[in-house]
Amino acid sequence: MYKRMDERKRLILNIIIQEHIGSGQPVASSAVVEKYALDISPATVRNEMAELEAAGWIAQPYTSAGRVPTEQAYNLYVSELEQKPLSKKEEALFSEETDDEQSSKHIAKKLAHVSNLAVIWAFHRNHVYYTGLSNLLQQPEFNQPALVYDISAIIDRVDEIVSDIFETVDFKPRILIGQQSPFGSFSGSILSRYKGHEHTGLIGLIGPVRMDYEKNLARVSYLINKLTAN
Repeated sequence: MYKRMDERKRLILNIIIQEHIGSGQPVASSAVVEKYALDISPATVRNEMAELEAAGWIAQPYTSAGRVPTEQAYNLYVSELEQKPLSKKEEALFSEETDDEQSSKHIAKKLAHVSNLAVIWAFHRNHVYYTGLSNLLQQPEFNQPALVYDISAIIDRVDEIVSDIFETVDFKPRILIGQQSPFGSFSGSILSRYKGHEHTGLIGLIGPVRMDYEKNLARVSYLINKLTAN
């Protein structure tokens, strides 16, 4: 498995994941060597990538020459994430009080803007606010007509989905990728419930499988701690 992978394969896989998170595009072996100045040849990287592909860590989408991480790779990458604190700049961005519904909606819009993802904020099981859903359609991997249809279908069912999962969501942020995400196998999500003074609510981020989990986990964790403290 991942922890028993030799250091070179592990390095290459991490580079592919980071590049894919940043661009949303397949990653070519030449880009891995040139951008990261690796002391190995492109041919060696291609061989290592072929072995990673055979083991199910990366895949070739369509006829592209590059490779993308699989759901399996992202799940293991996330399992090793060390949670980092939110930057001081973003702490200031989310500093306003969240003691009423209107201010919470304002925070949700800020979260959608800074993450470029969709945000759901449930004030209780059957009272759901969502914003930034158009951000999903701007992601490069969602340009395919079939996926646009799937995303539209999910958007139509957001209230129903949140109602169905509300009682099962943990009171701490949890990352759900691909098949585990309640919003479709094409997505990644970060969900958490919180206990406020007068209600139990839920916050969620929805994006592509390649979302920046490290930064977005810090954002959701900060807000959950803030809401719980209030």
